[in-house]
Amino acid sequence: MNIGLIGSGGREHAICEKLLESKLTSKIICFPGNAGTAKIAKNVDIDILNFNLLLRYINFYRINLVVVGPEEPLVKGLVDFLMKNKIKVFGPNKFASKLEGSKGFMKKLCEENNIPTAKFKICQNKKHVFQFLEKSNLPLVVKADGLAAGKGVTICNSKKKVLQISEEIFKGKFKSSKKIVLEEFLKGEEASYFLIVDEKGFKFFGTAQDHKRVGEKDIGPNTGGMGAYSPAPIINKKIEKKIINKIVKPTLNALKKKNNPYKGILYVGLMIKQNEPYLIEYNVRMGDPECQVILPRLKTDLVKILLSVIKNNLNKIQIKWKKEKCMTIVICSKGYPGNYKRNVLIKNLSSIRLDKKSFVYHAGTKIENNLLLSNGGRVLNFSSLGKSFFDVRKKILKLIDKLNWKRGFFRKDIGWRIISK
Repeated sequence: MNIGLIGSGGREHAICEKLLESKLTSKIICFPGNAGTAKIAKNVDIDILNFNLLLRYINFYRINLVVVGPEEPLVKGLVDFLMKNKIKVFGPNKFASKLEGSKGFMKKLCEENNIPTAKFKICQNKKHVFQFLEKSNLPLVVKADGLAAGKGVTICNSKKKVLQISEEIFKGKFKSSKKIVLEEFLKGEEASYFLIVDEKGFKFFGTAQDHKRVGEKDIGPNTGGMGAYSPAPIINKKIEKKIINKIVKPTLNALKKKNNPYKGILYVGLMIKQNEPYLIEYNVRMGDPECQVILPRLKTDLVKILLSVIKNNLNKIQIKWKKEKCMTIVICSKGYPGNYKRNVLIKNLSSIRLDKKSFVYHAGTKIENNLLLSNGGRVLNFSSLGKSFFDVRKKILKLIDKLNWKRGFFRKDIGWRIISK
């Protein structure tokens, strides 16, 4: 079958590689893809938010299945649009995608269904902010209500900072929304729990821990993710049971009651505090870079899994995993998450030899005049499988040394909490 893959990041390159392993896959067409997907699929450089144009290309390439990687087309209703046009598509519909598309929607759903999460207030003006400040302790977390490309969350240690960040969002810093969600700061350990869901039920789809902060030992501003590892050791069977019973089931049941059952990948962003899980956020797709550590561990045919969700017979498929651990380190353009240069030459990648357990996933890259150039803040992901996180990290760092890309930077301490234990 011909498969259309929407997106251009490291997540999409990892998905593309996994789709290619399936015997059911004839050809993959990426919209728009990157320099990594260009080697294994056909890239079509179009605006993925122009749904009518996308549909024309889907029909032209006789695509049998569309897989949506990033959140924005999901939140804007691509799944609904394609289903209306009789195209087989994997991902949640527009209503269910509000779990990620609106922090306010997600928080209200938690409130209505007794789902454990941080105390919060949805604010539309300064008056609301002051009301929450009066009865809350610092630090506080300010979140843009809508999508903000991983840059809409700020932890504030002073009232002045809370007011400054809130004002910026009210004035339209992010196109998606001028509302904010203010919430208490939960201290604990973050982890990501993934599920694959159809209308009848769900199955476990991996755990990971991600490093959001730009600096080593998790300091500095938030990014889209500097690296990740899987599985997440903090999620044991006892905590997993709590996640499913207190968070996952109430959410899925609430959406069913609203006549919009969830279908697709559900990413449960958690804070584990004193062995209790609290919901920080939902994502309605694979995480990036979590995808780059979960998919290398997957043994079962990904295409078969996706088709079983579309047909609502996920219960008939057994999902198997490799026992090995996986880690990824993200190489970023200098200046990220602030200002950085694009179109910077990356010289040595083609000369690096990878064994069967190591992978390089392209994120912000492109090919121009047969040259590999940077095309984003997060540029490459070096991932590897192995028996221990310490050995895997050592192996990845050696590969990155061989790349010797002077215009990039990366964190050498990914997995520091678990490795130091």
